Amino acid sequence: MSLNIRFLPEEPAHDAQIEQINAEAFGPGRFARAAYKIREAGPHDSKLSFVALHEDEVVASVRQTWIMAGEGRALLLGPLAVRPVYKNKGIGRKLVRIALDAAREADAGVVVLVGDEPYYGPLGFKRIPNGQITMPRPVDANRLLAVELQEGALARLTGRVVHAGVPNAKNPLEERASTVNRADA
Repeated sequence: MSLNIRFLPEEPAHDAQIEQINAEAFGPGRFARAAYKIREAGPHDSKLSFVALHEDEVVASVRQTWIMAGEGRALLLGPLAVRPVYKNKGIGRKLVRIALDAAREADAGVVVLVGDEPYYGPLGFKRIPNGQITMPRPVDANRLLAVELQEGALARLTGRVVHAGVPNAKNPLEERASTVNRADA
């Protein structure tokens, strides 16, 4: 089957189809995942999120959300979802490559995701050192992956991961340090 797939930036008109694809791919359990907990704190960056269209139907999508941890700021890639009939055709990998190129252009230092290393490894993702970051819900540490786009950017990403748009969001380590400093005063 020869496919004529177009890859485009996400637009608001795609939202309903993207939600349907994510429901198909991840089911209702997606709302309990750690990455979803981060995403529910604020919007994804639609300028750095993309869809694959066959004719006028969204057949796959990938989103990116700005996050922070410690002194680091990064993009959280996902969800990446492809309609079942379009799987194993390279569409998901192409969307990830497009998203990574957009992240570089946006001057993101690192892109993080929760996923399988055999799938994402060939795209440049490697395991984040165990314990370097923590997610708001339990995650298998072997599935915390990142691709560093700027040297040293991954090392600045430490501690609890939060949505970068959360007003007054602080790293718990910073909060503890400020409490200790107040106690010393």
